[in-house]
Amino acid sequence: MTSLLLLTASAGAGAAASTGSPAGAPAPTAATAGAAAADWGAPGPYATAVEVGAVTTLYYPRDIATSDRRHPVIVWGNGTFAFPVVYRDLLLHWASHGFVVAAANTPQSNLGVSMRAGIDLLSRRDADPASPFHGAVDLEHIGASGHSQGGAAAIVVGADPRIDTVLPIQPGPLADIDGVRVPALLLAGQKDSIVFPFLVKAFYDDADHIPAVYGELRGADHFTVVGDPGPFAAPTTAWFRAHLMGDLTARAQFLGAGCGICADSATWSDVRRNGLATG
Repeated sequence: MTSLLLLTASAGAGAAASTGSPAGAPAPTAATAGAAAADWGAPGPYATAVEVGAVTTLYYPRDIATSDRRHPVIVWGNGTFAFPVVYRDLLLHWASHGFVVAAANTPQSNLGVSMRAGIDLLSRRDADPASPFHGAVDLEHIGASGHSQGGAAAIVVGADPRIDTVLPIQPGPLADIDGVRVPALLLAGQKDSIVFPFLVKAFYDDADHIPAVYGELRGADHFTVVGDPGPFAAPTTAWFRAHLMGDLTARAQFLGAGCGICADSATWSDVRRNGLATG
């Protein structure tokens, strides 16, 4: 795919960061998820922390060692020549909503090897009584996401049977969505001149065997997700809450008869859903 040099954000990746209200809030459920708030672009209830490793950087709820629940997982792939610090704000945002994010420490993520390594790492940590992650990682609910080359990697990793949903953001072309057997949200930017929207639509068109949604964010270019994720924060969080946490209010934004994003022309320049996503 076309090489992409992303500007590295200046935020310190190794330091713990706080967001939202104090940690320890109860887990949302399908029955109550929409009752508290439907602003998925706002910080979630968990304070957050970061752990930088050799292969994987983890973004997670800070109180995970004392958590009374298991936290779903999101594995992340970076764009070409980029590292997780570039996407730190988005990954911390997901962590504030109760996810454990395993971001691959590689600027060449297309094969998905390092993303799968993040699942393996969390599997070991969850099983280790000496780890703060012991018994707190929900390995039955795992999503894959990434940007640009990492978006293509999310599709590649989506063929792994451990993955429950994929959310490629402006994915490069080096992937085959035919191998994915889980729901997909494919995001494009209306003004993206690196991964043009028609390239993302091609993945959507080929995804007729799975529930698939195509969303094109109005005014977004290829770098809108870098740093402050802006319009990408809310829909990505809602999608993962729907598929990994059973949030029915979030699910209604994309699937079924209602489709909240379908009526939001201020945010979306194009929304498409295949037949498996509309029933």
